[in-house]
Amino acid sequence: MTSPDAAPSSFPSPLDEPRQILTDELLETIRGRAATYDRENAFFTDDLADLKAAGYLQAMVPQHLGGAGLTLRETAREQARLAGAAPATALAVNMHHVWVGVARYLHERGDSSLDWLLEETAHGAVFGFGYSEAGNDLVLLGSRTEARPDGEGGYSFHGTKIFTSNSPGWTRLGVMGLDDTTDPDDPRIVHAFVTRDGGGFEIKDDWDTLGMRASQSCTTVLDGAHAPADRVLRRLAPGPSLDPYVLGIFTSFEILLASVYLGIADRALTLAVETVNKRRSMKTGKAYSQDPDIRWRIGTAALALDGLWPQLDLVAGEVDAQVNRGAGFFRSTAGLKVRVTETARQVVDEAIRCSGGSTYFNRSELGRLYRDVLAGIFHPSDDESAHSTVAQAVLGPLED
Repeated sequence: MTSPDAAPSSFPSPLDEPRQILTDELLETIRGRAATYDRENAFFTDDLADLKAAGYLQAMVPQHLGGAGLTLRETAREQARLAGAAPATALAVNMHHVWVGVARYLHERGDSSLDWLLEETAHGAVFGFGYSEAGNDLVLLGSRTEARPDGEGGYSFHGTKIFTSNSPGWTRLGVMGLDDTTDPDDPRIVHAFVTRDGGGFEIKDDWDTLGMRASQSCTTVLDGAHAPADRVLRRLAPGPSLDPYVLGIFTSFEILLASVYLGIADRALTLAVETVNKRRSMKTGKAYSQDPDIRWRIGTAALALDGLWPQLDLVAGEVDAQVNRGAGFFRSTAGLKVRVTETARQVVDEAIRCSGGSTYFNRSELGRLYRDVLAGIFHPSDDESAHSTVAQAVLGPLED
């Protein structure tokens, strides 16, 4: 067992060049569709087909199971590149990668309970994340959804899930619900997977949002969606848990989510630099890139952005290297997510301020990034829960 403060010799150097699946040509093709998907509030159908054809959905599946074998760190870097081209596409694909990341996390630690997921991904399955519930600030620690036992080890699920990204595209949906009937004195949070062709659910056509429109993260009403016994992964007591399944979800979700918003910020800064080099001041006749105030704003955005890449590499690299941080991973990954999403908003804001009033039009890519980046504040861990997590790690629990 590796000590919490030590990294094994295989720990990746920040100078290691990440392997890539997404070509520059594919990213430019995807970038070319993003505005249309956003304007029409349409699902990223062609993007998904191209990403499948490129083998991108198998990125983290180990090579011996039919995938590309990318690490979490490498996949996070790829997700940032994809987000720079089409944030909503990256966000929706992210939820599939999260589940593959969980399965990979368990597989590498000797737990084969999700190996079937890796194998099905290698054969084309697309996974969705059906956990979020309106008003459930417990997130993984509790559920408003009912998990009703079928008497054979399986469960049917009854409840409403929100922000179910990639709603038109998933073939398998990870869900959780509360079983408080099998033993009322010992309720359990049931984590399982249901299939699209198994029915028992309705996807509402209600995704009409400010940003991240192509993700089509529609509300999903579960009304008897059934998971057989071999697709029930965990029955955990409500509340905090260090079960590897929970750690796998938390670390994969937070790291990959952060990568999407880091990609948005990186693209915004690139666009701002291009713009201020082109725009010229009538007062001075010089490009705005020569204006001291503009240079200060660009410098501020770049300084903020530069601090995010090493943190993403470090936290993802620790998961890849199986550094044993235990509960410390809740602090490090929640902190990463909040720092990236908050900083990304600041970077995009500086880019907007540098680039002029044209960014207020819907045709502006920067204007679209401005809308997309706002979604970061709604994903768990939110600002409040992350601060609570870190405060508990530093100060200990609140007194009764």
